[in-house]
Amino acid sequence: MRKFAMAAGGGMLAGVLVATQLAGPLLAQEAENNASVYEQLDLFGIVFERIRNQYVEEVDEGELIEAAINGMLTSLDPHSSYLPPRDFEDMQTDTRGEFGGLGIEVTQEEGYVKVITPMDGTPAYEAGVEAGDFITTVDGESLLGLTLEEAVDLMRGPVGSEVLITVVREGLEEPLEIAITRDTIQLTASRVRLEGDSVVIRVATFNDQTMPQVREGLEEVLEEAGGLDAVNGVVLDLRNNPGGLLNAGVALADAFLEQGEIVSTRGREAEQGDRFNAREGDIIEGKPMVALINGGSASASEIVAGALQDHRRAVVVGTKSFGKGSVQTIMPVQGDGAIRLTTSRYYTPSGRSIQALGISPDIVVPQPPRVPVDPDAEEDEEETSANRPRRSESSLRGSLSNDSLSEDQQEQVRKEQEAAEKAAELRDEDYQLAYAIDILKGLSAIDVAAGN
Repeated sequence: MRKFAMAAGGGMLAGVLVATQLAGPLLAQEAENNASVYEQLDLFGIVFERIRNQYVEEVDEGELIEAAINGMLTSLDPHSSYLPPRDFEDMQTDTRGEFGGLGIEVTQEEGYVKVITPMDGTPAYEAGVEAGDFITTVDGESLLGLTLEEAVDLMRGPVGSEVLITVVREGLEEPLEIAITRDTIQLTASRVRLEGDSVVIRVATFNDQTMPQVREGLEEVLEEAGGLDAVNGVVLDLRNNPGGLLNAGVALADAFLEQGEIVSTRGREAEQGDRFNAREGDIIEGKPMVALINGGSASASEIVAGALQDHRRAVVVGTKSFGKGSVQTIMPVQGDGAIRLTTSRYYTPSGRSIQALGISPDIVVPQPPRVPVDPDAEEDEEETSANRPRRSESSLRGSLSNDSLSEDQQEQVRKEQEAAEKAAELRDEDYQLAYAIDILKGLSAIDVAAGN
């Protein structure tokens, strides 16, 4: 016992000596680092004074400081930036779901403005702007060298006015010029509809209205269909959803999960992390699900798709998502402005970081490119013949009737044929959605065969 006590005492003494020996160099290093920071701040002051006094033209001192702050933030990553008072006010207006503009979510990549997604039903979407497009000019003015906020300012304008943008699109040799008429953008966070026997929940963005609209729309559609037992499952359409409020994304994933982690966030320090877990209750009571994603699905929509995929709650279909796996915090600062600062990364339940990698679908299904319809183009002979009514045995005069099925059974067959034809039409309109519905039918058939 005495030996142990002495050894312990010796260890304590050694610890004191080591701490004393290390304290000097550590304090000296900290003092040196502080001195270096103050020297850099002095340098900033010197450069600021030189610009203010000797630049060829008079400068606005406030704008100069704002530019310096913004430069400091944008050097960190593409999503951190300074929001001057007007931009901060615009951002708060945008989150209320109505604003004027083109209807596109953009980011900045290597000095260029990149489209994350065109929003559903907006002027940009109708004009043919696609996720992944690079916008190079607005009304002939180059965007290269401008901040993201300055580029967005050029695209905004009075409702009803026209703007001409030039976009570079992967796979096309020549840039495209697209004319868009500005309009008031009213964001509908989500819509719910029936497509045959399947429920399609389209979520366009994540804000305070997302979950209320999903719940209300689902109730109406299920009442129309005749209850939950009358549908074969749900397609959750997250394509071209740029994200939004983290809590709204967590709430949507929670609606379809009975338990388990939805997402975790990890900041610079371990204690800055957070975990979001599902609460008991699945609003569709375990019905099969397919989640649709594409390159315009970012941030909160990736959280939802990742959670449903990791818990094997849904089959994820489409193309790889955008890959925005970071969380930004808006911090108001002096002078009625704010800073948007990246404060953490988020991880799916299995511990995957989505940053720059995105969510990989379980089944890759590319969407054929949208081809603008030319109303003046002559109808192709082959296309004309395809639109003609098809002749069959039943259309022939005097054809024999089917004596193996009752009238009710024959009517049921005709209804199934009509549903199949509608599904075929949907493939022309939205191939990915049609594919998702086909998968849902298969999952439902397996479910029924298993007796669930």
